[in-house]
Amino acid sequence: MHKTIRIGTRDSQLALWQAKTVQTRLEDLGYSTEIIAVKSTGDLILDKPLYELGITGIFTKTLDVAMLNGTVDIAVHSMKDVPTLLPKGIIQSAVLKRANVNDILVYKDLDFLETKGTIATGSLRRKAQWLNRYPDHTVEDLRGNVITRLQKLEDSNWNAAVFAKAGLERINVLPEQFIELDWMVPAPAQGAMVIVSLEKNKEVTEAVSKLNDAPTDICTHVERDFLRILEGGCTAPIGAIATITGDTIAFTGILLAIDGSKRLSINKTDTLSNYKELGKRCALEIIEKGGKELMDSIKKEMNS
Repeated sequence: MHKTIRIGTRDSQLALWQAKTVQTRLEDLGYSTEIIAVKSTGDLILDKPLYELGITGIFTKTLDVAMLNGTVDIAVHSMKDVPTLLPKGIIQSAVLKRANVNDILVYKDLDFLETKGTIATGSLRRKAQWLNRYPDHTVEDLRGNVITRLQKLEDSNWNAAVFAKAGLERINVLPEQFIELDWMVPAPAQGAMVIVSLEKNKEVTEAVSKLNDAPTDICTHVERDFLRILEGGCTAPIGAIATITGDTIAFTGILLAIDGSKRLSINKTDTLSNYKELGKRCALEIIEKGGKELMDSIKKEMNS
């Protein structure tokens, strides 16, 4: 293939690191590449027909539009940010080998864990799990890129904040004062990077598919299926993690009330050959255990 593959990315430090990682991998295979950093959705005018294609992801919408407009050939994302339903004409072409899946607590001191305190996160999943474990604590909203969030923690009177360990490791900003939250179930596909391409662009899709890591692809498929069935288009506190050992796949999934007052969980083990339906089966079991009523209450709260 003589064409230069144009790699679309957001312009944050972490997003650029991810794009450069993909660039290196593709160039190692002999392909010519170019990175194109695209500004956020607020910098673009999105017309109605593009919205009708099903573009819903707040972090992915801009790059989806750039791909559909022919500005870039592929886009690189943190997979946990990607909607389970991709826009018409855009397909998942590769999932890279997964990094650390854990959430961590970056802290100023840990004394507050035994009393009352304040932590910060912009994630409903992290907030709900934290309040489920520490109901007397306060959770403040924290948004922005990794560097911005670390600075906000430093400048605030918060005791700590929750981050994905992989993101901080990738750009070498992991502070000394942190603990791994091994009890917190990660977001579906946390720690994984995904590359999407245009379905009609066969040459580019074939080139990118060579980067696919099969075990990560399988595990994230199960986790995102669990999310897709439960969520139904509504953002909710959902965690999911699948792991492969030999010919066995193990799965843990959770759904919580936003305030952490209710928690539904499921743990399943199956043969690897049955992975395609595992996420769906687990989601349906959660729904039967009270998940439908909990999702209804979450939707009502989100829309109020």
